[in-house]
Amino acid sequence: MADSQSNARLRADAGAPTSGVIHVRTRLTADFTVIANTLAQRRGSAVTVGVAVYILSLPSGAPVTIAALCEHFSEGEILISRALRELEAAGYLERRRERLPSGQIRTRTYFYDVPGGEGPDGPPPEPPKPAPRQQPPAVPETPPPARQTAPPLPEAAPEAVAVLAALRRVDARLVLSAPEAARLAPAVGEWLAAGVAPREITELLTTGLPDRFQARPARILAFRLRETPLPPPPPPFLEPRPSVLPFQTCDGCERAFRAQEPGRCRSCREHPVGESLRAAG
Repeated sequence: MADSQSNARLRADAGAPTSGVIHVRTRLTADFTVIANTLAQRRGSAVTVGVAVYILSLPSGAPVTIAALCEHFSEGEILISRALRELEAAGYLERRRERLPSGQIRTRTYFYDVPGGEGPDGPPPEPPKPAPRQQPPAVPETPPPARQTAPPLPEAAPEAVAVLAALRRVDARLVLSAPEAARLAPAVGEWLAAGVAPREITELLTTGLPDRFQARPARILAFRLRETPLPPPPPPFLEPRPSVLPFQTCDGCERAFRAQEPGRCRSCREHPVGESLRAAG
C-alpha cells in the first residue's frame, strides 16, 4: 500500500492560481526550520530578515557575532550590524551581561522566534549565581550587622527621571515603571552632563518610533540611549591673543620701537633733554 507521507513533489497545477506565485512544496522531515510569518514577511530590510532566519536555523551555541555572520554573508559589517540592531529593537534579539560563578562577566545572546515569547522550554535560563561565600561563625551575643541601605542616586538622577517620566506626554505608550526609570536614569544623566537639553533628549527618544512595539518601551529606550553616541564636548574657551603692534622708527633717535602710529620712542619722550644733548653732540 502506498505511503500517504511520501516525499514526492505535489502537482503544481492542482488548484493553481491564475496569477502570482505558484508554490511547489516538498514535505520535509529533517533539516528544516520553522519561521513565523510575522518575521518572514517583515517589512523593511531583506538583510534583517535573512540574518534572522539564518540565526534561527543555527544550533544553540553557534557563534552569531558580527565577524561570524560576515563570514557567511556577502554583506559587510555595516549592514550586518544594522540588521542586528533592528532585530534587537524589535525584540527578536537580546544581549545579556551575566556574571559567572568565577566572577567573570560574559555576554550571552538570546534569539526569540516570536518577540516576547518564552518558547516550549520556558523563558531563557537565568545566569548562574556565584557560590555564597563561607561566613565565619558569629560571636555569641553579638548583634547582627545593620542592613545596608541602597546607595543614593547621583545628583543628575532626579532630573533624568523627570525627563523619562515626561516621555508619556509625547507618546502615551512610553509608560515606565519606577525600576525601569531608575535603570535608564544613569544613561540620561550622561546626556544631561554632556550639555544636551531635556527637550533634545525627549526628541531623540520619541522620534521615529515604530507603529507597534514588539518589546517593552524600556527596552526600546535603552537601545536608543545605548546606540546613539554622545555629542562631542564643546571646544575649550581661548582668550583672544593681543594684537602685536608694528615697528616704527623713532623721529628722535631713529631706533625701532613698537607703536600703533609713527612718533618718538618712550626714552625720547621721557628724556627730551638728553635727546637735545645727543643731537647737539
